[in-house]
Amino acid sequence: MRSYHLSHSGAGLSGLTVREHDIPAPGPGQAVVAVRATSLSFRELMVLDGTYVLPVKPDVVPVSDGAGDVVAVGAGVDATRVGDRVAATLFPSWQDGPFAAEHLAQRGGSLDGMLTDFAVVGADSLVAVPRHLSYEEAATLPCVAVTAWNALTGDASGVRPGDTVVIQGSGGVSLFALQFAKALGARVIATTSSPAKAARLRDLGADAVIDYSATPDWADAVRTLTDGRGADRVVDVAGLLHDSVRAIALAGTIACVGFVGKTAVPLDPYALFTSGATVRTVAVGSRAQFTAMNAFIETHGLRPVIDRTFPFERAVDAYRHYAAGDSFGKVVISNS
Repeated sequence: MRSYHLSHSGAGLSGLTVREHDIPAPGPGQAVVAVRATSLSFRELMVLDGTYVLPVKPDVVPVSDGAGDVVAVGAGVDATRVGDRVAATLFPSWQDGPFAAEHLAQRGGSLDGMLTDFAVVGADSLVAVPRHLSYEEAATLPCVAVTAWNALTGDASGVRPGDTVVIQGSGGVSLFALQFAKALGARVIATTSSPAKAARLRDLGADAVIDYSATPDWADAVRTLTDGRGADRVVDVAGLLHDSVRAIALAGTIACVGFVGKTAVPLDPYALFTSGATVRTVAVGSRAQFTAMNAFIETHGLRPVIDRTFPFERAVDAYRHYAAGDSFGKVVISNS
């Protein structure tokens, strides 16, 4: 079997090498998954360049997201069977409930990830993938899809029919949030800087699209599109909380998912207080949320948006393509 290894976080693509190993055997409570596909997210770029917020062990097998089928199980494993089509959770010990420090161990960081032919994982960290999805589609789910699902449904109110949801850009979290929000009955306003991407966002169901290259004050545009009320929820992937507060309706929810914009702008505490908004940080989700999301995907027949698929031997090219920032949808690496 083959696996990629990253010499250390911060090494970049020059630190990524392929090695051959014996196919592993499962220990008690473990399963061996033949990985059929993996997918890249912004998290993987941070692991490469040394800016990921959690520890990354030396010589790690990278990439948190993967899907495949179970080929062996260890002693004490009853719920998982050989032949099951599965994906692995990013935080293996986070089964349900709120996130806590004891769940910080993460796949593709402090634990080996999925960019390999065979992965040994705890059987209790596996979830069955939606039956209508291919392995390549299922491989897009563990990080960004679960994050989007948590951002929309993980708090007490959740998105309800008739709500207005704002998504930012066309990255993985935003595209899943668009699909989920529409299936939940919400009106979706998307932002983008590309007319071509604006058209594709509309094709996916966006009710309105704001081109922030032409309309830099997208928060004011959200107000206009909602007759001054603002959005019930903003899924903020860029770290633009100062604008998200301006776009939010009174007592709305801002799901702070990331900071891909990398530009720190002070958040006015007066504006935050008077908005009455709840700002909730979201870091992926639990196994229970993953399972609930997969059931929702299957019920509604949703399919992930895939930009391009690369063979396992060209994983470095997949990273380069994703890092260029021009993709629309997920970049996938196939072991088939």
